[in-house]
Amino acid sequence: MTAILLAGATVGLGVFLLILGLLRPQPPLSTVLAHPDPPAVHADPSHAQPTHPPGRWAERLGRRVLAGLHAVGIHLTSLHDDLRVLDRSAESLAASKALTAAGAALAPPAAAALLAMAGVSLGILVPAWLAAALAAAGAILPDLRVRAQAARRRRSFRHAVGAYLTQVAINLAGGAAPEEALHRALHDSRGWAFARLEAALDRAQLAGQAPWVALGQLGTELGISELGELAASMSLAGTQGASVRAALTAKAATLRRHELAEAETAAAAATERMVLPIALLALGFVAFLLYPALTQVLAGL
Repeated sequence: MTAILLAGATVGLGVFLLILGLLRPQPPLSTVLAHPDPPAVHADPSHAQPTHPPGRWAERLGRRVLAGLHAVGIHLTSLHDDLRVLDRSAESLAASKALTAAGAALAPPAAAALLAMAGVSLGILVPAWLAAALAAAGAILPDLRVRAQAARRRRSFRHAVGAYLTQVAINLAGGAAPEEALHRALHDSRGWAFARLEAALDRAQLAGQAPWVALGQLGTELGISELGELAASMSLAGTQGASVRAALTAKAATLRRHELAEAETAAAAATERMVLPIALLALGFVAFLLYPALTQVLAGL
């Protein structure tokens, strides 16, 4: 029975790999005609001409894992925005996925070996299925962690944007020009969010670009809609001379109310999560009190 199951699993894996090969996305004809002689060494065009020296072993492992994923038609495009928010590369995520999956896959055989040394045999089938399931879970776990960390960073960035809006409105009320107000609001600010804002404004200044355009692009890149609204308001002030101080102040107040509502929701959710541990603790305490009486009743029967 074990041999039959292993043979069926092997055939299923082969069919799965065959389907992946058949469903591998093909490049459009225009791209093939534009590059009739692609380099034969690198299958991934993003790694054809590396512009940075090779990093640590984890990054090298991540590049190999990414090349393997791209070869079977698997791409991490859904996580690119989250990785940009976290300032992480796709190579580091791929390395984390590979290491987590490998560690999870090695846990059941190691546990089975320890049990076998203790005289308990689990066979081959149970550790193999557990290793496959834990490897799949280990490959998905880094993606979930990246999404959760990116969501927390976006919330932190929105908090910073609310404070930034207030500072910009104060500078506008002091008679500063829109460009000057955007730069002056960052002079005494600290934190990674304000550093990203300052870097975007500096790049716009070096490129001769309007600062609100750079803020809009940063909001699109990070998935922060509030930055796009700020860019639109400042664009009206810079191009049409509209007074946006009241609008920025109202937007900052709205953001603060939204942050307060999120904090209250998180506190209520944490309170609800504490109900189950407290109930289990009370149940255990009652069982501890009733155990002697219950044993005496059962002994009398």
